[in-house]
Amino acid sequence: MTILLKRITLSLLLLPLTFVNGAQAQALYEATDEDTDSIAAETLAPDYDVAVTDSLSADSASTSLPWPMSLQDRLDTIVAKASVLKYAQMGLYIYDLTADSVIYSRDGRQTLRPASTMKLITAITALDKLGGAYLYKTRLCYTGEVTDSTRTLNGNVYLIGGMDPMIGSDDIRAFVLAIKELGVDTIRGNMYADHSMKDGDLFGAGWCWDDDNPELSALVYKRKDALMNKFLSSLSDAGVVVVGTSEKKTCPNGAFEICRRTHTIEQILERMLKDSDNLYAESMLYQIGLTQGKPSTAKKARAVEEALLKKMGMSGSPHRFADGSGLSLYNYVSAEMQVAFLRYAFNDANIYSDIYTHLPIAGIDGTLSKRMQKTVAQGNVHAKTGTLSGVSSLAGYCTASNGHLLAFAIINQGQQKAAAAKKLQDIICIEMCR
Repeated sequence: MTILLKRITLSLLLLPLTFVNGAQAQALYEATDEDTDSIAAETLAPDYDVAVTDSLSADSASTSLPWPMSLQDRLDTIVAKASVLKYAQMGLYIYDLTADSVIYSRDGRQTLRPASTMKLITAITALDKLGGAYLYKTRLCYTGEVTDSTRTLNGNVYLIGGMDPMIGSDDIRAFVLAIKELGVDTIRGNMYADHSMKDGDLFGAGWCWDDDNPELSALVYKRKDALMNKFLSSLSDAGVVVVGTSEKKTCPNGAFEICRRTHTIEQILERMLKDSDNLYAESMLYQIGLTQGKPSTAKKARAVEEALLKKMGMSGSPHRFADGSGLSLYNYVSAEMQVAFLRYAFNDANIYSDIYTHLPIAGIDGTLSKRMQKTVAQGNVHAKTGTLSGVSSLAGYCTASNGHLLAFAIINQGQQKAAAAKKLQDIICIEMCR
């Protein structure tokens, strides 16, 4: 930082902060630019630090106004003084769930790229369509007969994928053990990988080619289309000989199921929302599509999302859904639409419980663990973050000082550094909570 910038920063620190206390302001200055759904790490340039800090001087008269005018007045001042908005777009929409009314909108209907807040739309749709008891399933079946005297399976083995991103070494050991418990050490037949659960697209529409993207396989293992290969190598390590070949084929009706491994939708939600895992979100999108029949496709999943939009009365609003994670550059939604999903979740106790529980908590965990620390927003804001090149977003819930529960969405687009947008989002959240 140059001497000039140091003097500017020092002078700003000495300004009277009428609506952010000293601890809160210090936390904002120390805010980091960490978000696990970010495509590339970004560093905070000193000029952005000053640009956002400019917005910290609100009119003290706003504190004497009644709710929600006091919040509206403070937000107007913040938005007017946020230098980062001179060169970038922001969609902001806040809804008072307790009073059932909109309390603030600033370009709330403008369509912008949501980045990973797209995961909220995916998660809420999935819980609405599938329910909180839904299980991801990966199955092991066989055809033919076992000859006890020779410990041989004269038939084929089918590993049936369910696009479960949580499949790991314990599950593979369970599959191997199931073969061993048949009394088999030789498989005189083929090993078939059943990918019929979904289409063959391994990447989402609009994904950047140079990202480290997961492979969207029905038999995903360690983020790649590798579960069958790992299963085969584990069988070999266990002394099971496979005489036939390994191919792709759909399991026939009437095959014997010898092992089924499952994970709950809540387990998927935890990592999908807290850690913003893109593979977990895409796997959930394909579970949604599966309700429309095999093979599941992103198009079928989008049809379910569109049906929910219609149910919410939002189908006529401009938008475009492309994937489940927000990685796609083809996604376009408005802050108002994201809040509509949050409102829908709030009005269904089962959906709301799962969403609220698994959202990152400001200053506590997930992708918000280092944001809004030592402020009134810490432990209060439950929200999903989003970061793409040129995009930063935040959407979720918080409780105002009068006890009203708020749903909000903030989408910043067009800024070169995400840190400036994140600081502005944090300031807005603090104001909603105080």
